Amino acid sequence: MPVIECDPDRARERLAAAGVDVEPGNTDHEQWRASYDGATAVAYEDKVVVQGGDTGRMEALLREGGGRVHAYFDGASRGNPGPAAVGYVLVTDEGIVAEGGERIGRATNNRAEYEALVKVLEVASDYGFDDVRVRGDSELIVKQVRGEWNANDPDLRERRVRVRELLTEFDEWSIEHVPREINDRADELANEALDDD
Repeated sequence: MPVIECDPDRARERLAAAGVDVEPGNTDHEQWRASYDGATAVAYEDKVVVQGGDTGRMEALLREGGGRVHAYFDGASRGNPGPAAVGYVLVTDEGIVAEGGERIGRATNNRAEYEALVKVLEVASDYGFDDVRVRGDSELIVKQVRGEWNANDPDLRERRVRVRELLTEFDEWSIEHVPREINDRADELANEALDDD
């Protein structure tokens, strides 16, 4: 159960600005309560306690500043092209903030990798992070995004442009190629999404 040390009045303002209904607390010690995306936040004198299954989005709304996140991405395609899916994981010093996998229809493996990168950047942006450290096991995608390799395929060029647009939303960012074993959770989530019927 995450505990966020913060000013409850400012946290309440951020929730209200995001369209979250804030209600009075249930006890004398609770300043207010709010529910959002399957999580409930309860404010006390100098902190907010978040409960529920997926607390990441609520935590993102309550956080004072953006902070740094490590973003792992992976795309999977069975056939080239074939049924495809993406997997992503966002990790901070406190642990996993968000993770997911979903099918994206038919795609080549490289397109699936780009779609996974777009997805993880969109989620990191939604969560309000201002510093993203991206890691993926596709050397092609990493080097194209960094401008070290050209993207000759028009479809991949278009996705690279989208990635670069998303990266401008962060104050700081980096992207690096990592071995597959470092990226195993994102890979697992992409393959689980493909396995789901």
